[in-house]
Amino acid sequence: MVDENMDMIAFSIISNVGNAKSLVMEAFYAAKEGDFNLAEEKLEESKQYFLEGHKVHASLIQKEANGEKVQVSLILMHAEDQLMSTETIAELVKEMIEMYKRFDTK
Repeated sequence: MVDENMDMIAFSIISNVGNAKSLVMEAFYAAKEGDFNLAEEKLEESKQYFLEGHKVHASLIQKEANGEKVQVSLILMHAEDQLMSTETIAELVKEMIEMYKRFDTK
């Protein structure tokens, strides 16, 4: 049986990092158009959502570290995948924005 509370925790991670990923992509598209101020704003806003998702995930790790059983489900695995891919995408987009800035000055 799946723990409904665990599903809600997983959905909280998915929702927050999904918002973060959307904002990161908006930052990328803004930078592509040369609007670096908007790109930075979107990246900054994305951090808040990512941090919230990360906090929820960290609470699960703390529970398990304290000896509490954490039920793993496909939904939780998906949440972790979204968390990791969003972090990777955010780092790549930050680097790409820096490249766009360099090309913009030439």
